[in-house]
Amino acid sequence: MAAAAGAWLRGCAKLRRHMPAHLAPWRVCPRVFRSSKSELRPNLASDGLVCAPLQMFTEEEAMLKDMVAKFAQERVAPFVQKMDENAKMEDSIVQGLFEQGLMSIELGEEYGGTGASFFSIILAVEELAKVDPAVSLVCELQNTLTNKLFTTYGTEEQKRTYLPRVSKDTLGSFCLSEAGSGSDAFSLKTRAEKKGDYYIINGSKMWISLAEDAGVFFVMANTDPSLGYRGITCFIVDRNTEGLHVGKKEDKLGIRACSTCPVTFDNVKVPESSILGQVGQGYKYAIGMLNTGRIGIAAQMLGLAQGCFDRTVPYTKERVQFGKSIFDFQGMQHQIAQVATQLEAARLLTYNAARLAEAGRPAIKEASMAKFFTAEVATLTTSKCIEWMGGVGFTRNYPIEKYYRDCKIGTIYEGTSNIQLSTIAKFLAQEY
Repeated sequence: MAAAAGAWLRGCAKLRRHMPAHLAPWRVCPRVFRSSKSELRPNLASDGLVCAPLQMFTEEEAMLKDMVAKFAQERVAPFVQKMDENAKMEDSIVQGLFEQGLMSIELGEEYGGTGASFFSIILAVEELAKVDPAVSLVCELQNTLTNKLFTTYGTEEQKRTYLPRVSKDTLGSFCLSEAGSGSDAFSLKTRAEKKGDYYIINGSKMWISLAEDAGVFFVMANTDPSLGYRGITCFIVDRNTEGLHVGKKEDKLGIRACSTCPVTFDNVKVPESSILGQVGQGYKYAIGMLNTGRIGIAAQMLGLAQGCFDRTVPYTKERVQFGKSIFDFQGMQHQIAQVATQLEAARLLTYNAARLAEAGRPAIKEASMAKFFTAEVATLTTSKCIEWMGGVGFTRNYPIEKYYRDCKIGTIYEGTSNIQLSTIAKFLAQEY
C-alpha cells in the first residue's frame, strides 16, 4: 500500500512539473483581457479631462439627441408604414435629414457640416432607428462611410468638389460586394485598366445600399490582379458617368425603404484624378471604414431594439388577463427585465466603442463586439416583443413585426456575425 501511494505521489509531482504555468493552482494569470485593464491618466485635473459615465453627454450631444428624437417622431413616424409597404424612401425625409444637418454631422462647417463629434453620429443613428431603422441607415452610411472616406483619404480638390455636395443634397454609395465576394470581399473581380491618364472600369457589384438614389459611388476595383488584394483601388465615380448602370432594387425582407441594388460598370472611363487615396490601398480603406461603420450599425440595432421594446412594454401593462395586467405576472416581469438588461449591456458596448473611436484609440475588437452583440440583442428583443404582444404583434397593424424583419440584416451586412466573432478571436489570441 505504501509503495503504491508513493508511486501515485511521484506521478502527481511529475504531472505538476509538466503542467502549463497558467494552470498552476491558485496562481494569478499573468495575462489579462485587454478590455478589462484600466489605464491611469496622469494630470487628469490639469489636463481638463473627466472620466464621465458612458451615458453622460455633452450639452451639444444632448441637444442633438433631443432634436433627432423630435425629427423622427414628427417627420419620419407618419411615413414608416407607407415606406415599408412601397419599399420607397419618402423624398421629404431625405431632404429633412440634409436640412437638419444629420447627413454631415462630423463634417467641418467650411464644407457645410455641423462640426459635431463622432459620438453624435451614434446618438443620431440610435434615435432614428427607434422609429425607422431604414431611415437611420441612410444617416449612418452617409456619415460613417461617404463623409469619412472623403475626409480621411480625399485630396483637397476632391474635398472641395464633393463634401459641399454630400452635406447638402447628394447621397454616396459604397460599392464593394460582388456575386462571388461577400465575406471574402477582397476576392472581387471588378477591374480597372489604366489607359494613359485615365482608367477603364468593368465589372458588377451586388447588394449596394442607397444605389437607387446615390449621386456618387465609391467603387472598389482591382488595377493589378497579379497583386491580389493589394491591387484593389478605390475610385470616385459620379452617377451620370457613361457606362454606370444601377439595376432593379432588391425586394427585401426588411429595411425595405432603403434601396439595395446591383450596379454594373461597362467600360466606365474615369480620370486618374478620381482615385481616392493611393493605388492599391483600397483594401485598407475598406477595412478602416467598415470598422467605424460597424459601430454605426451597432447603434442602428440598439435603437431598433429599444424602439421595439418601448412600444411593447406599455402594452403589457395595459393588457389584462386573469384579472390583472400581463406585466404583473412574475414570469413576464423576469423576461422583460432580462431583455432590459441585455439592452443596457448593448448600449454600453456601443457607446464605449464609439468613445474609443472618437478618441483615436484602437477599437477594432470593441466595434466587432458591439456589432455582434447588438445584432443578437435586437433579434432576441424583437422576437420576445412579438410573443408579449401575442396575436396583435403578429399582424402588420402594429410596427412590432417590422422591427422583427428589420433586425435580421444586422447579422449580415458590414460583416456577418461569424466574421465579427473571428475578428474578436484574432485579437484574443494576440492578447493571451
